[in-house]
This record gives sequence, C-alpha cells and structure tokens, in this order.
Amino acid sequence: MFKIKIYADGADYKSIIDLSKKKYISGFTTNPTLMRKSGVKDYKKFALKILSKVKNKPISFEVFSDDLNDMKKEALEINSWANNVYVKIPSYNTKGKSTNTLIKELSNLGIKLNVTALFTYPQVKNTIKSLNKEVPSIISIFCGRIADTGRNPIKLMNRIKKNSKNSKNSKNIEILWASTRELYNIIQADKSGFNIITVPNNILSKMHMLNFNLDNLTLDTVKMFNSDALKSKFKII
Repeated sequence: MFKIKIYADGADYKSIIDLSKKKYISGFTTNPTLMRKSGVKDYKKFALKILSKVKNKPISFEVFSDDLNDMKKEALEINSWANNVYVKIPSYNTKGKSTNTLIKELSNLGIKLNVTALFTYPQVKNTIKSLNKEVPSIISIFCGRIADTGRNPIKLMNRIKKNSKNSKNSKNIEILWASTRELYNIIQADKSGFNIITVPNNILSKMHMLNFNLDNLTLDTVKMFNSDALKSKFKII
C-alpha cells in the first residue's frame, strides 16, 4: 500500500517480537527513554534478547554517553551485537556540541548509523557530509516535534530533495520521519518522499482504520457517546 518502509518504535519486548512477524513492519527503532518507560533495567541484556529473535530486520539502539570518546566506545560495542544493528547517534550532545566528527569516524569504519534528533536543514546537510556514502545510514528527522512548533516538516524534506537531486552518491542514506503523531503522518511521509517512518505501537494499532468508511465512523462515535452517557446515568430533563 505504501512505498515508504514502516519501522515500529518502542521498547516492549513482546510487542517487538510480535511485530517482527508482520510483513508490513520493515524494521525497529528504540531509545533509552522508551526503554525506561517499558521498565528495562539492563540495556545490553534487553538488546541482546531482542536480537536473538529479530535477526532479519534492522533495529536501532542508541548510545547515551555525553562524552564523545565514551560515545564512540558505546557505538563500537552496540555495533558488535549483530549485523542488523544500526547505532543511533544524536546530532548533538547535551552541551550542544556537534557529533559530526564522531559520525564521520564511525561511518568510515563501516558502522551503520542512525543519526537522530535532527530538526533543521543545516543539521541534515552537515550530517550527510559526514557520512560515508558507501555505508548504509539513516537520518532521523523529528517531524512530529517540528510540527509541534507550528512548522511544516514537509518543507524541510522538500529542501533536502531539491538539494540532493543531482547527488549520485547518497543512495545508501535513508531519510526517516520520526516522532509520528497520527496515522495520517504515514501518508504524508510516503507522499513527501521519506524512505522510512517510525511508528509507535499506539498508532500501529490503528492501521485497520486506513480508509475506514466515514459514515460508519460517525455511527460508531455516536454510539460511544450514547453508551457513556447511559453508563454514567446522566440526566438533563
């Protein structure tokens, strides 16, 4: 139905294993925040447990050190866990220091990277410059959070496409729509030319709603209002 690849975004072990069996799920992303919310206590143990089951679809695990030297050590360790691993590197550390020098070094070592938390065209442009074009890489643009500021994230993608139109060396770099907010974002990302969209479980659960009959949706909604009013024993007259 879509050209875009759908990655599941989450850190619930059972959900990841179940979704890995779905044909429409092409890969997975996660991060320390999602792991914390899911109650993960041992980062490496959790990752290796997933990788023992999910072997044929890409999955991204993120470094979390703030020091670039330690970030490199974490990246090398994560990369060693499996061939289908992408190492997530944030575009900056918490002090606002760019990680592009580290990205360049790791990419030149042949490590598949998912550069994350990008919001502006200069960030994307500098990241693309830093990546080894022979090595598969992902650039994650946080479109949902851009939209939260009242800006249209599709304009950023249009600028990326316009400026990379004549580039023959970036075929290994995929652009990912991150921080998905609603089901319609999949359609927006697909039409805008994104290669990947990462979708949380609560939105994946709505996939059956694609092209749902709107008259039937009206009836379902009215029935819900009526049922809740009766259960609450509300009275007006």
